[in-house]
Amino acid sequence: MEASAILSWTLQQEIPVPPDVLLLLAEGEQAVTSFKTFRDSATFTTKRLIVRDAQGITGKKVEIYSLPYSSILMWSSENAGTLDWNSELELWTKAGHIKVKLAKGADVRRIDSLIAWAVLNNH
Repeated sequence: MEASAILSWTLQQEIPVPPDVLLLLAEGEQAVTSFKTFRDSATFTTKRLIVRDAQGITGKKVEIYSLPYSSILMWSSENAGTLDWNSELELWTKAGHIKVKLAKGADVRRIDSLIAWAVLNNH
């Protein structure tokens, strides 16, 4: 039985950490890397995944999702196949199921190892 995703994001290529994301970090938290998303960015920190989602025509309205690694119960990753261009990462969290699609520029194994590092080291 497959649970439907409550959220779905698509990560593209790695980018520099956006300056305004740095303002969101808690004391002792550090940004590790960021990825471009369809409308904005996703940043892996030492404590959580922060996804910025610019909305509306101007993009001035911004919704920010913060997923603490401590809430991830399980994850799976799937690399791209011959006819399927996108890789995929799925996260089962205390809040529900999150599907993360990875465009051709995003390395699924790098992201899988980032999640493993974060979850298994109790960050």
